[in-house]
Amino acid sequence: MSEISFDDFLKVDIRAGRILRAEPYPEARKPAFKLWLDFGAEIGERKSSAQITAHYTLEELPGRMVLAVVNFPPRQIGKFMSEVLVLGVPDADGEVVLLKPDFEVPPGARMY
Repeated sequence: MSEISFDDFLKVDIRAGRILRAEPYPEARKPAFKLWLDFGAEIGERKSSAQITAHYTLEELPGRMVLAVVNFPPRQIGKFMSEVLVLGVPDADGEVVLLKPDFEVPPGARMY
């Protein structure tokens, strides 16, 4: 893996967001959910498609805080426009486990 400078790291805008709602995304090639997230007054509401169906249900996602990259360009995922990249890490089986703050933080809080 190549090294990057601290200035390069600062270009990636990672924020805390609260999931407002989650819906099934049956048209996705791999099982996924559509998410709507609140990133506070500065950024507002953004959408994302996330392949998190192995560990999460639609009912448990609203209200959950997650971390997401908010400054990538929007990406068309099938018929859905994903505006942020929700972050996760793989478990032992390669299934996504969401990254989240340990304590309550305001929506839009920037990671540093």
